[in-house]
Amino acid sequence: MKLLKLVPDNTNIKFLRWRVPFYVISVLLMAASLGLVFTKGLNLGVDFIGGQMIRVTFTQSAEAPVGPLRGEIEALGYGEPIIQRYGKPNEISIRMKLPEGADHDSGLSDKMARTITADIKAKHADARVDGVDSVSGKVSGELWHSAVLSLGLAALAVAAYIWLRFEWQFGVGALFSLVHDVTLTLGLFAVTQLEFDLTIVAALLTLIGYSLNDTIVVYDRIRENLKKYRKMPMPELLDLSVNETLHRTLATSLSMLITLTALLLLGPGVIFGFTAAITLGIFVGTYSSIYMAAPILIWLKVTSKSFVPTESQLDKQERMAREGA
Repeated sequence: MKLLKLVPDNTNIKFLRWRVPFYVISVLLMAASLGLVFTKGLNLGVDFIGGQMIRVTFTQSAEAPVGPLRGEIEALGYGEPIIQRYGKPNEISIRMKLPEGADHDSGLSDKMARTITADIKAKHADARVDGVDSVSGKVSGELWHSAVLSLGLAALAVAAYIWLRFEWQFGVGALFSLVHDVTLTLGLFAVTQLEFDLTIVAALLTLIGYSLNDTIVVYDRIRENLKKYRKMPMPELLDLSVNETLHRTLATSLSMLITLTALLLLGPGVIFGFTAAITLGIFVGTYSSIYMAAPILIWLKVTSKSFVPTESQLDKQERMAREGA
């Protein structure tokens, strides 16, 4: 049986021909994403801002009655609720600030949740409460600090690992690629105002791992070709390396996208944000491995000389070989 080939043999796409325009576009997109994050902000979930979130599905309605529901909850005296649709039109999340004193007395938040859910069920027979989450302000601040710290340390650890495994230029390229991927994903959440909670942080960490894996595959082939083709111009060598790993990249990306597409279309609304982040991450991670991580090696002056053993290294290798014999 003949195996399916996503990429024909001897494929020779000139990826690096467009490296400067793509770099400019990517930098502009990163700047726009950061601008949106700082101006429009992220729709932080209860995990990060504290408060209480109640998820409700109206099983017999095509759409949730957001307008009437907002007035009904506000009339209970707990303040103005933030009501948003997520997933299907009949699925909503209701976010409330915790009542004063709830940090010291958890019974106050429990009472508020029972009062709100009981009122919703009394006035809407088809309302089904899917879950209630409550986080104090102190805990939410600690979670936000831990989330930012985990993302930063993960990116730095990745750069250090690649620096030690290859050369420092490769570490810089990998770090820039990861910053690119995470920044564009944050831009997506700033534009769409999808809820940003701990599951999205998990998605970003997953994205860092996926992007790193794809980048290392490309970097490994670049290092092999630097040793093999010492006189080949760097742009041609990078094009060759990317084309040689293209089949593996496409096979991995497409297999993941098939699963993610099914989750986006058929999965529950609770994981919609997580799935959307991973899906975008597949595209930007694959793109950055080709157009971010590879071209930067040209500007950082990587050459085959970095991978040619020095005389002292050769003497050491010969001495170790003799001792082994």
